[in-house]
Amino acid sequence: MPSISLFRRGKDPLQTWSSRPSCGAIALLGLLLLVPDTARAWPDLAPAFRAGEVELGLSANWVYDSNSFHRDPDGRFEDATGFRRRETGVFLRRPGHYEVMVQYDLEGRAWTDTLVRLHSKGLLGRDLGSVRIGYFKTPVGFDAVSPVRAAPFLEQALPVQAVYAGRRTGVEWALQRPGYLVGVSGFAGHDLEGDNHGQTVAGRAAWVPRNAPGDVLHLGVAASRERPDADTLRLRARPEAGLTPVRLVDTGTLAGVETVHRGGIEALWIAGPWSLQGELLGIDVRREGQDVRGRGGYVFGSWMLTGGSRTYGGHAGNPTAGDGDQVELLLRYSHLDLDDGAVAGGTQSDWTLGMNWYLGRNLKLQANYVHARSRRGGETADPAVLGLRAQFYF
Repeated sequence: MPSISLFRRGKDPLQTWSSRPSCGAIALLGLLLLVPDTARAWPDLAPAFRAGEVELGLSANWVYDSNSFHRDPDGRFEDATGFRRRETGVFLRRPGHYEVMVQYDLEGRAWTDTLVRLHSKGLLGRDLGSVRIGYFKTPVGFDAVSPVRAAPFLEQALPVQAVYAGRRTGVEWALQRPGYLVGVSGFAGHDLEGDNHGQTVAGRAAWVPRNAPGDVLHLGVAASRERPDADTLRLRARPEAGLTPVRLVDTGTLAGVETVHRGGIEALWIAGPWSLQGELLGIDVRREGQDVRGRGGYVFGSWMLTGGSRTYGGHAGNPTAGDGDQVELLLRYSHLDLDDGAVAGGTQSDWTLGMNWYLGRNLKLQANYVHARSRRGGETADPAVLGLRAQFYF
């Protein structure tokens, strides 16, 4: 018989919540910081209606941030506090057969993953991979294609921000095995926001010689070729703080763009509570006159103090929950170079120290301290920012 499940594997949930989003987020932050035992009383929240193998449910990823800047003598940055994301969605799925997903970010007023995924094994009786149709992430940028709710840091690394093409409307075929994964995709027209007119072809492949819980080695490559209808492109990156509009590296608007080539090499190693992840990324903008290239990379390590392990499903993910809280320490170095010939986009290097506190399967606190060093057109800027985040997701 059909069943409705709102909470699983937990105690009675809190019965009240603020009717105003800002008050609710501040209350959540205070609750987790000052009354952790109450926070742990939240059960595993998963609103869903089930009828046999078919499941209809809701999803959410609400993120509330605070950015506080230091070492900013010119006063270019302003401290800010507010929602970073309010992603809300609905899904319909029959595991192993199909999945329909619609998601919208109420904060950014933009569509996120909106797609249909079909699994050949459940539909045809033979595993020939899966097909995804709709609006979803392009494959270049390992840090970006991992689930947003599982992001190890508050923001993507510098080169990912500049190279990653975002979501586009298209179709993808993917085949995943314990020892490898491969996928090809094509995007055409414009995205759901009415932007990015043009055509893109892309592919991603990875070799996974070790693939067991707490023991993973992933080595992959990804590439794409875009022919935009518009003849302009701009490459830039925030200083790994999402609430500021200021960019320290920025090519400005590049005119006469004909094609855009993106590529990346990615690696992930997980050994019990330890993990390492890194990427080398590049973008070549072919245009009338001088071409423009951007290059960068990042590497970060993490250590689960409480003995858990990061999960893996073709990408990085949340640490396994275990029986208690999980606390994770992280350190990342990222670099981006947007100087090429007459284009003085600048160079920037960031060190980020991070800490994540996972309380059950729906609540997470994050803290990042970023020290940036940049140079653009003979000018230097070395700001630092303390970022805090309270995240609620299911």
